[in-house]
Amino acid sequence: MKNIKILDLLNFYDWLVFLSTLLLTFISIWYGNKISKSKKNSNSIVELLVMGRRLTLPLFVATLVATWYGGIFGVTAISYEQGIYNFLTQGIFWYIAYIIFALFIVDKIAKYNSLTLPNLIDQMFGKKSSYLSAIFNFFNVVPITYLISLGLFTKAIFGGSLLLNMSIGITVVVLYSMYGGFKSIVFSDFIQFFVMCISVLIVFLFSVFNYGGLSFLKQNLPAGHFDLLGAEPISSVLIWGFIALATLIDPNFYQRCFAATSTKVAKKGIFISVLIWIIFDICTTGGALYARAVMPDLAPKNAYLFYAINLLPNGLKGLFLGGILATILSTIDSYIFIASSTITYDLLPKRFHSKYLHYFGLIIVGCLALVMAMFFNGNIKHIWKSLGSLYSSTLLIPVLYGYFMPKKLTDNQFFYSCLFGIFMIILSKFIVTIPFISNMEIFYIGTLSTSSFLFLSNIIKNKK
Repeated sequence: MKNIKILDLLNFYDWLVFLSTLLLTFISIWYGNKISKSKKNSNSIVELLVMGRRLTLPLFVATLVATWYGGIFGVTAISYEQGIYNFLTQGIFWYIAYIIFALFIVDKIAKYNSLTLPNLIDQMFGKKSSYLSAIFNFFNVVPITYLISLGLFTKAIFGGSLLLNMSIGITVVVLYSMYGGFKSIVFSDFIQFFVMCISVLIVFLFSVFNYGGLSFLKQNLPAGHFDLLGAEPISSVLIWGFIALATLIDPNFYQRCFAATSTKVAKKGIFISVLIWIIFDICTTGGALYARAVMPDLAPKNAYLFYAINLLPNGLKGLFLGGILATILSTIDSYIFIASSTITYDLLPKRFHSKYLHYFGLIIVGCLALVMAMFFNGNIKHIWKSLGSLYSSTLLIPVLYGYFMPKKLTDNQFFYSCLFGIFMIILSKFIVTIPFISNMEIFYIGTLSTSSFLFLSNIIKNKK
């Protein structure tokens, strides 16, 4: 079971379907680029970053849903090892964050007419806050986990080392990401959305029809797989809830809302997306549970992939592989685009803005993602938890403060509170042992430090 060779299980029809999904994706990228060039001001920064703010409801839903599942091997690995704990930490917490964004954030950001999240923060707080948030955003959206997923996927099919597969994968993504702006990504997401949803759905349905329902899973899975907390302490479980709140400061989420034709489209699109995400998560969590029940000795990272290839008939194997690849590509291209835009639009002076600099930014981001993926040794869950905690714990509180108490926070307060949060994390985790703090999770250290700084600075400001 551990040495399954996927290539040996594929036939002509599988390859035909698989390559057809790839061809459709590249045709959609070409079409998006063609449409973009036909528009007036096709070379403008508004056209490049937010599609001229013409993102309609169907495209909004498709690109939003497709962008959020590039780490599918991380999600299914958690399900394989810990069961429905995955549905809580990678599902329910996130649905809550999405709904909060739709209900309380969309209207607040609309009045700023921004192009990026750092651009929005510049308008809300000031230049120093904007530059600092751009740096944080950049490292948050470098597509490390999604590159690992892409490398694991191609390695499972073609063999070779993880480094070689990631290198080839990121090269291809960088090259096609250079072709067109945000519109090309949206049109490719539209195709990938349908392929990825169909692929996980057929795995779940074939599993139920072949093996039975809940009774089969209960008989063949450890009892702990039905523990919503996954035998983890509540403090560790809640970390995922706070990381999910990072959606409230996720640049990809903002980009799609900035690109929507109206706030009504953005709100409605988020609610529709949540319903689709729920179905998708049921399918991936359920599929991984069946994988554990039927093939309990597989490596968790590849378990879902190997199980599905053994389960599905010829032809559908190719569709499934196309769906998994679409799931990964639809996320990695969005993240690499945002990361490059952060360099070229948010960090560099406006006089340097050009499409050629954007191309150079894509190459820089691709190389950095490859280096960082090797540094984390391919551990997707660890990356999500570490970088997600670092990002959300320092930026989340100041940004929310600005939304719900506008004009009460100065540029300096935002800037230094975030820096203080980072300083305390580095100090307590890597330099000295601080009683009651060093043993805390990164998120709690950063949030406590940032909030304390804001509280004390407000007291001092009010006295003055």
